[in-house]
Parts: sequence; C-alpha cells; structure tokens
Amino acid sequence: MANTFSFVIRAFSLSLYFVASKCFFSIPLKIYTGKYNLSSAVDLAPLRQVSLTSDGNGLSLASDPTGTVNFLDMVNNLQGDSGRGYYIEMALGTPGQKLNILVDTGSSNFAVAASAHPFITHYFNTALSSTYESTGRTVAVRYTQGNWEGELGIDVVSIPKGPNGTIVINIAAILTSDGFFLPDVNWQGILGLAYPMLARPDSSVEPFFNSMVKQLGIPDIFSLQMCGAGLSASITGDLAGGSLIMGGAEPTLYRGTVWYTPIVEEWYYQVEVLKLEVGDQNLDLDCREYNMDKAIVDSGTTLLRLPVNVFNAVVTAITRSSLIQEFSSGFWEGTKLACWMKGETPWRFFPKLSIYLRATNTSQSFRITILPQLYIQPITVDSTLDCFRFGVSSSSNGLVIGATVMEGFYVVFDRAQRRLGFALSNCAVNSGLALSEIAGPFSAADVSGNCSSGPLKEPLLWVISYALMAICAFVLIILLLLLVLPCRRRRHSGEITDESSLVRHRIK
Repeated sequence: MANTFSFVIRAFSLSLYFVASKCFFSIPLKIYTGKYNLSSAVDLAPLRQVSLTSDGNGLSLASDPTGTVNFLDMVNNLQGDSGRGYYIEMALGTPGQKLNILVDTGSSNFAVAASAHPFITHYFNTALSSTYESTGRTVAVRYTQGNWEGELGIDVVSIPKGPNGTIVINIAAILTSDGFFLPDVNWQGILGLAYPMLARPDSSVEPFFNSMVKQLGIPDIFSLQMCGAGLSASITGDLAGGSLIMGGAEPTLYRGTVWYTPIVEEWYYQVEVLKLEVGDQNLDLDCREYNMDKAIVDSGTTLLRLPVNVFNAVVTAITRSSLIQEFSSGFWEGTKLACWMKGETPWRFFPKLSIYLRATNTSQSFRITILPQLYIQPITVDSTLDCFRFGVSSSSNGLVIGATVMEGFYVVFDRAQRRLGFALSNCAVNSGLALSEIAGPFSAADVSGNCSSGPLKEPLLWVISYALMAICAFVLIILLLLLVLPCRRRRHSGEITDESSLVRHRIK
C-alpha cells in the first residue's frame, strides 16, 4: 500500500512538472526594470499624532501623545505602481503649478522638469512663479539608469494631501535629461527623501524633508505604503497607489506590530542584512556577502537587487526548489518574460523569499518574507497570454530592497531614532491571501559581528584622496631635497677648491 501511494505521488509530481514546464515559454522583455531615473511655521489642524516606541524586542506600540498632524488626510495620496513609480501631487511656486513628483528614498534632491520633454505633459515654468529665485548654481545627478542637469533655485511648495502649510525649499530645475523621464509615466519630477550626504552638488543643499521638519515642526519621521502588489507593470491609467505619511505613521495602514532595524549609515537608508532564505533553505553565505558595498531600502528602485554572488545563489536555490527548472537564462537575467496560456498563474511553483534584518536589540533579528506574487510579477502583453517577469536582479553596487519587497510592507523611516520599521501592509493582499509575512525575534548570536563593511562615502573618499596627495607631495619634497642637497655640497666644495688653487697660484 505504501509503495502504491509513493508511486501515485511520484506520478502526480511528474505530471505536474510536465504540465507546468510545457505550458510556458519565454518572450523578450521590453519593459523598463531598473531604478526610476532613477532623491514657515503654521498652525496645523489638530487631530492626532502617532508616536512609535520600542518594547525592547524591536517591536513598536502606537500612542497618541500630542495630536498635531492629521495623518488621515494623507492616506491614499500616492498614485502609480512599481513598474512606473509612486508619485504624489504637489503645488510649486506662486501661483501654484501642480506636478506629480516621484517618491524616492534613494536620493536627496528635489528636482522638477523646467523645460518641455516628449515624455511629459507639462513642466514647472519658473518664469511664471513670482517667488522663484535662481541661486546661480548648476547641478547634475546620475542614477542607476538615466541622469539630468539643471540649475538650483528656491521656491515655495505645498502638498494638497500632506501636512498643512507652505514651505520654502531647494528646487533643482531640470533643463536637460537622458533616460530620466520615461514613456507612459505620469510624473514630472522626483522627491529625494534620503539624507543630505547624497544631495548634489554637495550636502549644503538641504533636502526637502529636512526643510519640512524644520519649518512645519513635524516629527522627523515619515512612512510609506506602496499598494501595487500583484498589479501588472504595464496597466495603463492612474491607480490609487498608496500613502506617504509625513510626520509619523498611520495605524490604519498596517496590521500587527512594527519591527525596527537600525539605520547603519545616514546617507542612503542603509541597513544590515544578516541572511537570506529561499523557502526554508538558508543560503549559508557569509553575512558580509549580503552587505557587500551596502544594503539599502530604496523606493525608487523597482526590483529586489542582490550582489552577484547572492543573486546567483538565490537563482540556484529557486531553480532547485521550483517544479519548473527549464527556464531560459533570459528570464533570470531580466531580458525575457515567462508566459503561460491565459489563466495559468505560476506562483504555486515558486518558493517564498525571506530577508533577515538585525533588530534594534542587536542580539536579535527579525524576518520579512515575500510570497512569489511579489517577485514573479505580471506583465500585460496580449489577451491570450499571462506573462511574468522575475522581480529580482543582480547588482554591482550593493543590495537594494526596492519596490518588489516594499510593496508587501508598511515601512517607517524613523530618522529621529535612526531606525527603519517594517509592518504588514494592509493592501498587500490578493484574493484574501496575504502576500507578505513578518516573524521574530530570532537569535542573532551566530552573526554577532558587524556584517556591514562600512561604506566609503564620497566626502570620505575626498578626504582620503587629499591625505594621499599630501603624503605623496611630502615624500616628493623629501626626495627632491635628498637629490638637491648633495649636488649643492659638491658644487660648493668645488668652488672652494678652485679658489684655493688661485690663491696658491698667486702666492707663487
């Protein structure tokens, strides 16, 4: 009986593999998959302010101590999806010119189109704003893909579905760009929410959120919910894409508690990744592999990007655990789509992906997990096929927790206490199934050392460069002195000898 049952199970598995592997094929991928091109005191209407406090295990509890910011007015103030970016409406200048601005936690400049471009419908006309002032400084920013150049200026801005009040901020007026604005996107600028260290041309350009905290007196916290999980990256039309809460966190947007991880360095939002799992399989890599160069949380990056060694290990583990093992390499590399006949979704064939982050209690960690629905992503091609792309890519400049992962969570950027929080997003649900999980605490005793190599940020590199140049100059001076002094001694000695000869000759 046992043998018969075993035979039936094997036969079922083989038939399932046969059906799965024969019902899909690959087609070229033509959709953009990189980083989006890709960073006055007023009386606020009192309602409530949510304060997040640690309970000692990396968890948080919500309280309402002061009641100063109406977070409910900010709910659903984002539109878009991971394929085209999440953006918020702002009013720039006097009178206010409305533009959609991409939300990017991986850069620090607030920049808007200031001239016409074939891929955007309108731009910020600085000549029409009576409050715009140019600083006379040029600025250029390069992203993972795409770049722009322009001039720095100062003007006023307000956010219709944001904190009450108008603030004076630094604006980069984009005059030329290459690969930054893309077809079918509905945003005309970028809101860099990272730290001053990343601001261009230098950290003296105060970022947008820093200015908001100073001028409006709100807490130095913002939180982000991105609700495009499971949506096709090529769906047309605007979507209610989520919420950017400025000044705190809104409890109605997440489920359960918030787990916090320390911010390792204040430039990007750099965190410490302790390990990765594919299904229940630990990749068993040195934790420094995960933090090679850096590990950051970046809403302006579409995919989960992994250092090359980690990426290869993840693909190998997925291939080993998946019933579908004969994918074209182009699918893993992001150049091809895997397509099934209409109605054949592949998610049941793929494992969960888990990332372990160090908790604020550094001897512990917690785990954030995404289901295949978040990283095997639907792409609309035609009416007869269901096509999907791989939402993970290799990276040469660090691990990036991008929109692929962030769409499963409500992420709290608690800059005041130098920590990032993750909670289950209440919009990361598909057909009643939660697409993300959080678990912990787990012991981090086996990775008690520092997994982060520590970034060499550009200002530090300049200091090192100048120090090396000074050392080289000092050594060069010493060498020159060593060469010159013997020559002078020899020349001086020669002159004395000659004069002595002349004296002796005259005496004779």
